[in-house]
Amino acid sequence: MSTPASSLGRPRRWDAAFSDDMTDADVVRLLTLAPFRDMNPESFPGSAPLREVLRNDTRLRRFKKGEIIVREGDYGNSAFMVVAGAGQVVIAPGLPPSAVGRRESKRRGLFRSIAQLWTNPDEPEVLPKSARQGLATTKGKGGKDEIHIILQDIPAVLNKHRTASLEAGAFFGEIAALSRIPRTATIYARDEGTELLEVRWQGLRDLMKYDPKLRAYIDRIYRERALSTALSEIPFMKHLPEEAQQKVAAATQFETYGDYEWSGKFKDMAKSGAPAAKEQVVAAEEDYPNSVVIVRTGFARVTQRYGDGHRTLNYLGAGQVYGFEEIAHNWRNPDDPVTLQYTLRVMGYTHILVIPAAVIEEFVLPSMPERDLPPRRAKAEGTRSPFAPPAAVPIAKRPDAADGSPIGPALMEFLTQNRLFNGTEAMLINLDRCTRCDDCVRACAATHDNNPRFLRHGPIHENLMVAQACMHCTDPVCMIGCPTGAIHRDSFGGQVVVNPSTCIGCTACANNCPYGNIRMVETRDDDGEILVAGDAKPILKATKCDLCVDQKGGPACVRACPHDALQRLNLNTLDELADWLRR
Repeated sequence: MSTPASSLGRPRRWDAAFSDDMTDADVVRLLTLAPFRDMNPESFPGSAPLREVLRNDTRLRRFKKGEIIVREGDYGNSAFMVVAGAGQVVIAPGLPPSAVGRRESKRRGLFRSIAQLWTNPDEPEVLPKSARQGLATTKGKGGKDEIHIILQDIPAVLNKHRTASLEAGAFFGEIAALSRIPRTATIYARDEGTELLEVRWQGLRDLMKYDPKLRAYIDRIYRERALSTALSEIPFMKHLPEEAQQKVAAATQFETYGDYEWSGKFKDMAKSGAPAAKEQVVAAEEDYPNSVVIVRTGFARVTQRYGDGHRTLNYLGAGQVYGFEEIAHNWRNPDDPVTLQYTLRVMGYTHILVIPAAVIEEFVLPSMPERDLPPRRAKAEGTRSPFAPPAAVPIAKRPDAADGSPIGPALMEFLTQNRLFNGTEAMLINLDRCTRCDDCVRACAATHDNNPRFLRHGPIHENLMVAQACMHCTDPVCMIGCPTGAIHRDSFGGQVVVNPSTCIGCTACANNCPYGNIRMVETRDDDGEILVAGDAKPILKATKCDLCVDQKGGPACVRACPHDALQRLNLNTLDELADWLRR
């Protein structure tokens, strides 16, 4: 007899715990430590009791002396609390790339760039002997492999770098975990056997939600470490004296919208062709403008009512502002106020700052010179989008773009639905010019061990193709979960690159990439034989476009195109795309 459908349980958040090694004894022990012993279990709901949050959303980890816990520049989805021992924060200057498992940034000289044409191995992805040693692994609690990267000369680190200690009870990493911003410092274990409690972001979110003291603590840390810096980068804040800046910061709220793990849902949607999931509305058209919204991380879409639906006018990235023009108009024209003329919707996982209108009117607007104030607005101003990059560069209008964006509405929707605005170096191909000669592919292969790092294939809008090449995203979710830091931002210009020497082939980055732009490939020895691990499975490495970061001339694909059909463009700023399309 078949099981009735009604008896099947829905997937639940804790079907997959953060660690299978957490025991009842571990949970009891944590409840004796601050801040958990001071939390009121009754303030937690039945769907997320305190004990279950600790059991399912945390794990205990031990580190050797000198072992790196988090690396500056890495993206992570968890925070840490020191349970025993201590951590050491490298404040300034940062550690060299080689010390934290990254490749050194060295550009090839002219002779070496030419010589690679005849020195490349005959087989693709040959792994040199020097890179085959891998990383030492040890069996963690429960018999699972754990990856260790250990600083080799701690006294030299202490002599050359300014550091600070994190003693038992200290939290760190919570801002990067909740806000999807890179780790701001490298932290390593100061003592042998340093024990840490790692809390994944879902658990940290619940702990903050139901415990006012922890929420106040995280709020204070954010204001001390990140908020003042974020606000100082906003153009309309530059005229404020320090005392006024502090008052604005004290009144600013930070909020999170969307799903941290949006990439998986986006990939499912892209495969099925279904429309994007309903986006959360932060502020709606025709509402009264009661606050300024600043995008801290992620993206938000600006839309306007059009017929029975909405159409996209623009999208906002980190540092861009919504609602300021309307508030400025109402401050200058109290007898002729306007409502919000556009709707703001978050896309994916977005972290925003919210400044009440009363604070803007009291501190910000009176301090601004008349020439810097936005122009007065009419109640029915039309469809021109007021949103510009932080530098307040005017948006160039394209003749066929009646909505005021530099590109047409159809192309805007194409970029938005495919989340292509995430890319800072997207590979765009003009199909009217492209002759399918594949010179770009051959040039890429010649530069990368006979293995091209992109596919001349991808989503198409009219005569425009976005090829499957790493876009070096503003929000690089591929970095989340890499156990060795092999995938990281390069120090040259922030390109997302992979260090083959420390990549262990775990596939985390390839699975996280929303666009399918990372591929796992088999590695070979000097004779072309596939390298096999002890379990008889091939040794895999992650490969992707690195933007030819070590080449003096830049991306080989662009240089090789004989018809000027291919270009790498920053889709965060639409003017660059519009200029290329007009050529």
